[in-house]
Amino acid sequence: MRVALGVSYNGQAYRGWQSQPDGQTVQDHLEAALARFATQPIHTLCAGRTDAGVHGLMQVVHFDTAIDRPAFSWVRGSNTFLPPDIAVQWAQIVPAAFHARASATGRRYAYVLLQSSVRPSVEAGRVGWVFRPLDEAAMRAGVQYLLGEHDFSSFRAAGCQARTPVKTLRRIDIARRGLPDGADGAMLHGVQPCYWRFDFEGDAFLHHMIRNIMGCIVAIGQGLRPPQWMAEVLAARSRDAAAPTFAPDGLYFLGPQYDAAWGLPTHTAAYHWLP
Repeated sequence: MRVALGVSYNGQAYRGWQSQPDGQTVQDHLEAALARFATQPIHTLCAGRTDAGVHGLMQVVHFDTAIDRPAFSWVRGSNTFLPPDIAVQWAQIVPAAFHARASATGRRYAYVLLQSSVRPSVEAGRVGWVFRPLDEAAMRAGVQYLLGEHDFSSFRAAGCQARTPVKTLRRIDIARRGLPDGADGAMLHGVQPCYWRFDFEGDAFLHHMIRNIMGCIVAIGQGLRPPQWMAEVLAARSRDAAAPTFAPDGLYFLGPQYDAAWGLPTHTAAYHWLP
């Protein structure tokens, strides 16, 4: 039978999702835990690979097995053998036609950014960081050029294995968070501390695409480039035209989107943790 799992993880300690020879990836740890529970090797396929340091709030995987066990036993059994920063959130028996990657109609990511003159401490590894204030209006104007179907070659990593750089960005939301109700927050060394959350939704994403877009958004937000520069970068179709790749720390894979007919969960406790 085919089993689908929803998996959450803190990516700080891992070399990304995809299996590596040293075994220090999320996939390696998940498959090792599944094998110990099932007492036989299990290979998983995921909805979307994540880089080293990137977090997953609802990665979806599937695997085939001849073992007949209740769905929730895969949750408890796998979590028994997983490290504390990886957890299976749910399990569901699915039709053989379901494919974690191919059945996805979209994917969602969020980037959480701390604006402060002082670097992160409690949030280290969980948020990106800027020490200059950001202009929300400028950032909103800049990202409008990215919406729709485009060739995103300018935001594509050199090692990207995607068959085409043409993707569709359906939504980019920007929200400022973490300030007390009715207050603007205290200035610290001339910078108003706050958190920014950037939400991205699209059909699929290229390797480093969001981190490269974030580098450009921050450059615009800090006034280093005008909003229309984003259109110039996009049109150039060259990685050299864009800003440097931004840190992975604040990037979260919120999960894939599927047709409701599959009956899969769309949110988890881990998903709601993110501010």
